[in-house]
Amino acid sequence: MIETPSPNFNERKGPPDMVVLHYTGMMTGQAALERLCDPASQVSAHYLVEEDGRVFHLIAEERRAWHSGVSFWKGETDINGASIGIEIVNPGHEFGYIDFSPAQIDAVIGLLDHIRERWDIPDHRILGHSDVAPGRKIDPGERFPWQELAAHGHGLWVQPDMPPEGAMGPPLGAGDEGLGVFSLQSALGKLGYNILAGGPYDAETATVVTAFQRHWLPDQIGGDLEGRADAKLRVTLMALLRHISLTDA
Repeated sequence: MIETPSPNFNERKGPPDMVVLHYTGMMTGQAALERLCDPASQVSAHYLVEEDGRVFHLIAEERRAWHSGVSFWKGETDINGASIGIEIVNPGHEFGYIDFSPAQIDAVIGLLDHIRERWDIPDHRILGHSDVAPGRKIDPGERFPWQELAAHGHGLWVQPDMPPEGAMGPPLGAGDEGLGVFSLQSALGKLGYNILAGGPYDAETATVVTAFQRHWLPDQIGGDLEGRADAKLRVTLMALLRHISLTDA
């Protein structure tokens, strides 16, 4: 752990109960570190994880770092105040998105081990920036190995049984209306996304569906199903909600 204090923080109103994962989206880790510590940037995170697995500690977990911007999850709009932010060095979609290194993922898992020893953070509140700010942000992106993280005890991942092909009809998409769309919007909102149920399958719905895919169905990003809700997506969404309801009971 390399102590590299950033001045970009203020005080929390309460203890954190979320973790938000980001990629840096810059050409180098050094450039990202400098920006996170620059008072003029007004951005920061609690930790930065370099490609080689080195971890920089920028801000005490008890303090409010400035990493999420305008965000929302399950009614909470002060995500900075509710979360611990981890930036992971990666050039991102703008500068040549690459796989995260094994050393980085090992470091993130180790960080989460220690963070969750100190704070009560449930698996369903370990999220990506794109979950809390869909459309505005797309990090850490579809290359982030959420399944591997969950296998080490952090975050949610489900692999539900799929219904027979065609049993749930064609994928829902732009302009669709009816109970299926309403149920999808309601379930996404119940999971935590900032979406209101009612009305057609509009651009907002597609944006939230895409954010869901980046996290839980990354193989659908970049293909014909991006932004559309097929049977696999709907079954996965309901399985996540069932898992949360059982673990929270």
